[in-house]
Amino acid sequence: PHGYEGQGPDHSSARIERFLSLCAQGNMTVALPTTPANYFHLLRWQALSGRRTPLVVFTPKSMLRLKDATSPVTEFSTGAFHPVIGDEAGLDPAGVRKVLLCSGKVYYDLAARRDKEGRTDTAVVRLERLYPVPDADLLTELGRYPADAEITWVQEEPANMGAWPTMALKLPDIVGRPVSRVSVPASSAPAVGSATAHKAEHQHVVADAVGHS
Repeated sequence: PHGYEGQGPDHSSARIERFLSLCAQGNMTVALPTTPANYFHLLRWQALSGRRTPLVVFTPKSMLRLKDATSPVTEFSTGAFHPVIGDEAGLDPAGVRKVLLCSGKVYYDLAARRDKEGRTDTAVVRLERLYPVPDADLLTELGRYPADAEITWVQEEPANMGAWPTMALKLPDIVGRPVSRVSVPASSAPAVGSATAHKAEHQHVVADAVGHS
């Protein structure tokens, strides 16, 4: 589990940053699938690929109950694992000025906030696989948008945890431009110990990432 859901430090983080710090030379796969079908195809790929390296999957419990995190039956019987899932809001790519890159359940909060604000200039792109970083898939998706669009990594974890320590090193070289970050500040603990404080903190991150129309 990796659920930033207000349950305190001991129940929040499965330490993505520690797993990613161990990744090099294709020695494991680290993923945060956000749809049941993508999770299914990820497990299927691991079983059938003939690989003999570990697969580490982070799966927040709240997505088991999240109505938006569903997949039609046809997506299980066809298709494959998608390391990157592009924006699904039907935006005009030419009008996008900001691309939010994220991983995991924070996607649903960002998409909901973007829709509530009526933003048509903000795309939300999911990295379903954090290692190996899906360079080609990410570049293909970003290629849909203007070259001067702002790219921001958004995460629920503190700045010194989660995927950011790794992404801060890799993403600028991959995309060939600066990548900013929106998250809670660096912390000595994985999460705050109050559900109320957690909710306020999380809402601030989402609002800061999406902005206001």
